Amino acid sequence: MSGPKKKPNLLFILIDDMGWKDLGCYGSTFYETPHLDRLASEGIRFTDAYAAAPVCSPTRASIMSGKYPANVGVTNWIGGQTAGKLIDAPYIRHLPLQEKSVASALKEHGYQTWHVGKWHLGGEDHYPDKHGFDVNIGGCSWGMPLNGFFSPYGIETLEEGPEGEYLTDRLTDEAIRLIRQNENDETPFFLNLWHYAVHIPIEVSAELTERFAAKARALGLDRLEAFAEGEPFPCEHKQHLRVQRRIIQSDPAYAAMVYNLDWNIGRLIEALEETGQLEDTVIVFTSDNGGLATAEGSPTCNSPLQEGKGWMYEGGVREPLIVRWPGAVKPGSVSETPVTSPDFYPTLLELAGVDQLPEQHEDGVSFVPLLRGEESLERDVLFWHYPHYGNQGGTPGSSVREGDYKLIEFFEDGRLELYNLKEDLSEEHNLAGEQPELAEQLHCKLRDWRERIEAKIPEVNPAFSR
Repeated sequence: MSGPKKKPNLLFILIDDMGWKDLGCYGSTFYETPHLDRLASEGIRFTDAYAAAPVCSPTRASIMSGKYPANVGVTNWIGGQTAGKLIDAPYIRHLPLQEKSVASALKEHGYQTWHVGKWHLGGEDHYPDKHGFDVNIGGCSWGMPLNGFFSPYGIETLEEGPEGEYLTDRLTDEAIRLIRQNENDETPFFLNLWHYAVHIPIEVSAELTERFAAKARALGLDRLEAFAEGEPFPCEHKQHLRVQRRIIQSDPAYAAMVYNLDWNIGRLIEALEETGQLEDTVIVFTSDNGGLATAEGSPTCNSPLQEGKGWMYEGGVREPLIVRWPGAVKPGSVSETPVTSPDFYPTLLELAGVDQLPEQHEDGVSFVPLLRGEESLERDVLFWHYPHYGNQGGTPGSSVREGDYKLIEFFEDGRLELYNLKEDLSEEHNLAGEQPELAEQLHCKLRDWRERIEAKIPEVNPAFSR
């Protein structure tokens, strides 16, 4: 008589700044992602998956807590402070210890909990080991590799590698080491692999970059205009600069970073297979915000989505999401049902066979039914609240999506924009004037939600001048 079935291992892969269209299976024709494309063919790909914010820390706090960023209080990237016509709204600069993280919940039910990679949810007193992780490799207060992607890194929670070692390779090596150590261990693991890639600085080997430079030349991309100069930045510290919108995917170095990342995901999956753990592991792959498309080198383009990181439009929040769950997910499935960052907490608990904690993950809904082939969830509305200026050109605002419709309220002037995402994915035709009743209905829901969670609203900046 066999014993009880082992709980599945959980591998949660979070990429930094990866855009919705940065994978081949999402439509990129320049970047090459064969391993992630294969992962999608073996699992389910979500077309309408969202980050809870257009920048990193709020989304990360949301994943860990099961709450919207405004409900946790972490609404900006930690360390960010900007102003323009409005004064930056206050926010909490760490993941509060009173939030019971998904790692803590899984640890209480017998899981080994490992964090590898970027954290950016507070200083040492709020590192991963303070939030339920047994292991922390590379997680610190940094939001990017401040010394670059090549060793020496200077990351206090990561032992230095040989000079010239590449960070994405190293973090994958560390994850593989943990997986191999677990080969004969019946204890399930939760591996939280949060890569620093593909955040700036855009750095990778010259050899790999040249591969994609040659591809760009072969496709004639090097002869096309890659950027469109836009308006002056609305935030005070960048008023002297203009938004630079990338209009095609053609940056060889960024393509090389994506390719290297994909190769590393392939190595990780291979290690699971070699140790006999692949079929006992649920793999989740997603990103923390939209691709960087309008500033800081503008290395990618999210078209047909509007804008990118730091903006309230779809390019800032719509993400790739792939889930491989052997024996449960029909290979090659596609779901068009919207899901968002707070949903990961209850979903991971359900995958682990752990009771839900609705008082903690109060904004999340388990999307396990979608993984099993159902077409909808018992939820109609999604919310976002970003009361800050993005370094990339976006302005403070809130938004709500119900069905195919999305309403954005911009705080600088109170402007409302309404879009039918099914018919207008690029958010080019504002319907607020044509459908005022629907706009008011959604605006009312947005205001009521903000009031209920006591969301912070930015105030007028009396010192602003242009």
